[in-house]
Amino acid sequence: MTESLEALGRALFSAVLSDCLDAAGYRSQAMQARIRPLDDSLVLCGRARTALYMDVYDAPAGENPYELEIQLVDDLRPGEVPVFACGASGRIAPWGELLSTAARARGAAGAVMDGLTRDVRVIREMRFPVFAGGIGPLDSKGRGKVMAIDVPVESGGVRVAPGDLVFGDADGVVVVPRAVEGDVVAAALAKVRGENETRAALARGEKLADVFRRHGIL
Repeated sequence: MTESLEALGRALFSAVLSDCLDAAGYRSQAMQARIRPLDDSLVLCGRARTALYMDVYDAPAGENPYELEIQLVDDLRPGEVPVFACGASGRIAPWGELLSTAARARGAAGAVMDGLTRDVRVIREMRFPVFAGGIGPLDSKGRGKVMAIDVPVESGGVRVAPGDLVFGDADGVVVVPRAVEGDVVAAALAKVRGENETRAALARGEKLADVFRRHGIL
């Protein structure tokens, strides 16, 4: 893939990527509908850095419950996206203002989690793309702990491996596996061009049936 992540973020849409993944036989790459952006106007496009959480029910004295979480954020590189797999309990809120600030300072493209996020007013003011399974004031301390980083995880119902392409916009989050990234991105860019031609024809008043017959795009 020769296009930059920034260029892909400007050119593509999650729906187009999802369609092209479907066509390639990867029909389970869109995260669950509950994974929503804090700001619909922002687009996220970057490489996954993963963290796997487990539920805990205590915060032992003298233990740093954020150790691996901090390690991952401090190691972020430009264009990377922390992807947190928090499980289905709804008790884990791993993300907030301070992690957003640290991640943005390192050039991260945004953050994705199937857990909760907090400090949403400030994050929205920062215009840092965050996609989460909900909003809540909870601290993850004593509720969730990172057990491993940079390993394959399942977040929002989608398997995510380190380095996978993660794309999020107002429609949701899509994950493109590295193994098919080149073909899927090329197909998506071609489909965007076709959609632009289709839109222009429909705006001129051409009938939908005629335009679909010519371009095969709907």
